[in-house]
Amino acid sequence: MKQIWVKADPWDKELVTTALEAGAHAVMVPEERVEEVRELGIITTVARNGDIRWEEDVTTVEVSSSQDEQEIVQLAQSKKVIVKTTDWNIIPLENLVAQSNNIFVPVKTPQEARTASEILEKGVAGVVVENQDPKIVKEIVGRLLSHNDPVKLVEFTIESVTPAIMGDRVCVDTCTLMEEGQGLLVGNSSSALFLVQSESLVNPYVSPRPFRVNAGAVHAYIMLPGGKTKYLSEIEAGDRVLGVSSDGQATEMLVGRVKIERRPLLLIKAAGPEGVVGIIVQNAETIRLVGAQGEAISVVALRPGDKVLGYVDQAGRHFGHKVDETITEK
Repeated sequence: MKQIWVKADPWDKELVTTALEAGAHAVMVPEERVEEVRELGIITTVARNGDIRWEEDVTTVEVSSSQDEQEIVQLAQSKKVIVKTTDWNIIPLENLVAQSNNIFVPVKTPQEARTASEILEKGVAGVVVENQDPKIVKEIVGRLLSHNDPVKLVEFTIESVTPAIMGDRVCVDTCTLMEEGQGLLVGNSSSALFLVQSESLVNPYVSPRPFRVNAGAVHAYIMLPGGKTKYLSEIEAGDRVLGVSSDGQATEMLVGRVKIERRPLLLIKAAGPEGVVGIIVQNAETIRLVGAQGEAISVVALRPGDKVLGYVDQAGRHFGHKVDETITEK
């Protein structure tokens, strides 16, 4: 997630309140207003005496030449650099983003914010929203928070579904209401994750819980924003997970609660583009994967040859981060 700062300097209490309510990561305010911000709510302050300090932690530089770019890259080795361009030229920003993960840019419109977030596909490290209209500020923050790159889903062909013994499985309750074809990416291997459907469908067994995904066994990987993963056993309230729809659209979701309970399990194996993949889930009618056409398929109804959606990636993780190493997961 890109850092989103809202500039409220000169002081504007309404902008600070808007930033808080919209979910911005920080506000830039005059140093004499830092304590007042803290009385309004919990949010990072950027000021000479703030949580992020001017000159020490962050500075502003205007770029107009290749020499400026070199100086900015040097500065960005030790602090965040807010880069201003004379004509919002994309090329110098691309050059800087290619060399540093500490580049911020000021934006005034939703389009500028979207462009900044997509520079060289990975985007700048953060944006500073410089607009005095609270409605536009709210729109910019909302769009950036909801924007995640689409996930390229592939088809897995079911090979076998085998009852297993009892084990610990994890229900992930998010703060988002999901629909059919929408859920979380989970799997036995970091290189192959199945799209597990949310409990959003009406059924004769229990009431729908569209905020919940009965995701799988405690050992499994779950996809997070930014291409990271965690074990399901590590997920807790306040974490962010990546909700994915059958068309690949991705949404960052806040975890509100996690339930780990002992239940009978199923081992599902399937053929993916890179070989055999698997997932272990609870053995129950209400747990569903997402079919190739976006339909929900109960795991107890799966048969060899059925097609379900998933995601493949390179294997190898170190504390959730991709690493380039030789690894085999079975």
